[in-house]
Amino acid sequence: MSSALRAPRSFAGPRMPAPSPEAALEVEHLTHLYGACKALDDVSIRIGASTFTVLLGLNGAGKSTLFALITRLFNAQRGSIRIFGHELRKRPGEALKRLGVVFQARTLDLDLSVWQNLLYHAALHGIAGREARERAERVMAQVSLEGRAHDKARSLSGGQMRRVEIARALLHEPKLLLLDEATVGLDIEARADILQHVRALVESEGISVLWATHLIDEVSESDHVIVLHKGRVRAQGRVTAVAKAAGTLNIAEAFAALTHSAPQGSEAGS
Repeated sequence: MSSALRAPRSFAGPRMPAPSPEAALEVEHLTHLYGACKALDDVSIRIGASTFTVLLGLNGAGKSTLFALITRLFNAQRGSIRIFGHELRKRPGEALKRLGVVFQARTLDLDLSVWQNLLYHAALHGIAGREARERAERVMAQVSLEGRAHDKARSLSGGQMRRVEIARALLHEPKLLLLDEATVGLDIEARADILQHVRALVESEGISVLWATHLIDEVSESDHVIVLHKGRVRAQGRVTAVAKAAGTLNIAEAFAALTHSAPQGSEAGS
C-alpha cells in the first residue's frame, strides 16, 4: 500500500443499505457505555441474508462489544437489535435460536473428544439421541473433520480446534453465524483454511456470516464490509463501493483514510 494516500473525497458518513425483506441482522442506533467511556456510538448496520460481511476495525474499535450485545451477554442500553426480524429485547428466544457464535477465546473442553464436545453442546440446546448424533456427523463433514471425531480436543491443531468450534456453532442450524477474530493466533495457512470453510458455508448452506477482524487481508472484493472505528460506523457496503466512496483505489487505502491509521495485514503484525 502506498505510503502517500490520496485525499479522500467528501464523505458524508456511512449510509444504511436499503431495507431488505429478510435482513439477517438489523442494528439501529445502538449506543453502549462502560462508565464514562462510550464503546459504541449510535451504531446502525444491516446485514442481508446469505451474505458474508466483514466487520473491520482495529483492536478497541468496539467489535467485541457489538458482538456481546448481539449475543445478549450484555443488554443494550440504547437502540435495537433484530435477528431475522425478531427484536432481541422483546423476543430473545426467537432471535437467539437463529444465531450461532464463535468467540475469540477458545472454549472447547480439551479433555473431551471432538465427538463428546459436540454432543455436550447439542444437549445444551435440547438436542439428544439420534438427532444429536446425526447433526454432529453433518457439521463435522461441513468443516472436513470426519476422521477426528474420537480424538481428544487437545490433540488438534489451532486451526482444527477453531473448525470444531464452528461445527459446534452450527449444531442447532442457525441462519446467522458470528465469528469474533476467529483466526487470532493462527498461521497464514490455517487462517486461509478457516476463511475458506466459512465462505463455503455461505455458498452451500445459505447462512449469513458476520466476520469480525482487524486484518485487512481477510477481506475479499466480493464481500460486504462494515468499517468500525472508535465505536462508530465509518462506512458500510460492498467493498468496491466503500473504496470508491472514500476516494481510494482499494479497501486497504479506504480503511486507512477512514480511520487515519494503517490496517494490519497479518497476525504477525498485530
